[in-house]
Amino acid sequence: MNYKIALLPGDGIGPEVIEQAVKVLEVTGEAAGHCFSFTEGLVGAVAIDRTGNPFPDETLAICRSADAILFGAIGHPRYDNDPSAKVRPEQGLLRMRSELGLYANVRPVKSFPALAGMSPLKEETVAGTDIVMIRELTGGIYFGKPRGRSEDGLTAYDTCTYSRYEIERVVHLGCRYAMQRRKKVTVIDKANVLATSRLWRETAKKIAGDYPELEMDFMFVDNAAMQLIRNPSVFDVIVTENMFGDILSDEASVITGSIGMLPSASIGLSASLYEPIHGSFPQAAGKNIANPVGTILSAAMMLELSFGLAKEAGWIVRAVEEAVNEGVVTSDLDAGNPHSTSEVGEHIRGLVKRLSDNG
Repeated sequence: MNYKIALLPGDGIGPEVIEQAVKVLEVTGEAAGHCFSFTEGLVGAVAIDRTGNPFPDETLAICRSADAILFGAIGHPRYDNDPSAKVRPEQGLLRMRSELGLYANVRPVKSFPALAGMSPLKEETVAGTDIVMIRELTGGIYFGKPRGRSEDGLTAYDTCTYSRYEIERVVHLGCRYAMQRRKKVTVIDKANVLATSRLWRETAKKIAGDYPELEMDFMFVDNAAMQLIRNPSVFDVIVTENMFGDILSDEASVITGSIGMLPSASIGLSASLYEPIHGSFPQAAGKNIANPVGTILSAAMMLELSFGLAKEAGWIVRAVEEAVNEGVVTSDLDAGNPHSTSEVGEHIRGLVKRLSDNG
């Protein structure tokens, strides 16, 4: 089979980690008899530098013609340190989500036994963690209008807006995931304070009736933040709104020992997008020290969810697990004996080849 993949390396360490994921995809395709063709597009600060637009129309066209999208990272310090900038890299990310209908972000958070000691949490707390976090992506305070500043600049305002339809589609997605797992969904909100959260809870309760085998419970976001640290294994599938999901999924990343380990999928109405959850990490850019595993595992998610290649995705996941068990990891996981970005990628590539040769 032939599959078209849009590559959006983006900013900072994005190009370096994307390069390693492509190498792993290429060896996977060779082993399974698939052809992955890659077309690269500009996004983020690099796109602003070259075109003035953080998500140019040319990149949108590449994404729309692809079967799936593999994305690196977005962001640059010169924009982070300039709140008055009119054009920002993050605007490209928001436009991409809107234009491509990327309505739900799926982030698996699973502990690696070999890395249990790397987590700031106790090993017994981390053990057995296996969570899928599903975050709504196109609604909420990040997209709500009106927003702005008062004329005197002393007051700022943002609007949080949700429709029943936006909530329904992401809660249904979470329920479908849970039905394939431990059949438990936790909907996280702030229904004691926010009208949008009360709509979330009301809508989710109605949807629960469509899944009689499913256990659905509800948790306020502040309590959920505490439980993720105290007892993460109580969660199976988490579904929540945009900003809460943004914060909680980054909090959950410490469970694995490094944010560089976690992949994600943004489910779209046509093509879906796959990316590591880390940012552009500009301090590491060009130094060959960034952890490529989150991006490589994102590529594995792409194979399974967009292309239906579960066996091939399994090769990559097992290769990552073996590399971690062997201690072939970057400095964020082993500062005493670090391997470079390219060394980790090449090692995983070789493991995939060996695993595929063995069937």
